[in-house]
Amino acid sequence: MSADSLLEPVEAADPPVQPVDAYPVLQLRNVWKTYATGAVQVHALRGVDLDVHAGEYVAIMGPSGSGKSTLMNIIGCLDVATHGQYVLDGTDVAHMSDNDLADIRNARIGFVFQQFNLLPSTPAWRNVELPLWYAKVRAAERKQRALDALARVGLAERAHHRPGQLSGGQQQRVAIARALVTDPALILADEPTGNLDSVSTEDVLNLMDELHAAGRTIVLITHEADVAARAERVVRVFDGRIASIERRADR
Repeated sequence: MSADSLLEPVEAADPPVQPVDAYPVLQLRNVWKTYATGAVQVHALRGVDLDVHAGEYVAIMGPSGSGKSTLMNIIGCLDVATHGQYVLDGTDVAHMSDNDLADIRNARIGFVFQQFNLLPSTPAWRNVELPLWYAKVRAAERKQRALDALARVGLAERAHHRPGQLSGGQQQRVAIARALVTDPALILADEPTGNLDSVSTEDVLNLMDELHAAGRTIVLITHEADVAARAERVVRVFDGRIASIERRADR
């Protein structure tokens, strides 16, 4: 067998057996992502298999160039796999159109980014209601759900404050409220504490713990071991493959 043949997509192995009451929120089977750079093909992901079940809290770690960000983009329906299957909340999204993927992102995934991505001149509750606006929810319901989401993250009294009037930790809480407002199947957090000081980091991670305890499914991307340590499972990515999966008994 040639060295090049080792890089070709292969048939996915049989999925691991799960308890009948375990509901997979996301399933990746033999997922490859290949980029063409001139005559060179770069394999960012190489046959990734991963399940995340309802209520799990999973951290994904990996050094720069490991494929961690590519994996996050595929999980978040921000990119599509070159080969393989991705089932999100019971729907095969691997070959959807861009418009359908946009609808899936808005309805079933709550995003939390390192940059808070808040509109600076808009009060907190209006930032939170944006996903509902895109979903064409009526104005009165949008506002009530946004206020409820802010109350859930402990910011009810800050609903009318603009981002510039809030601390970094509070801004990230607004972003988390925005992620929750559609009641998504999955919270996908990309380096959510990367721009925060130690106090605000602890505050946000405690909130993630609370959401997990309430039954939310969370996938968190991080390069910080102490942040990943808050999760139930730590998935380590290296050279486009899953190098190890560690289950933390104390969680």
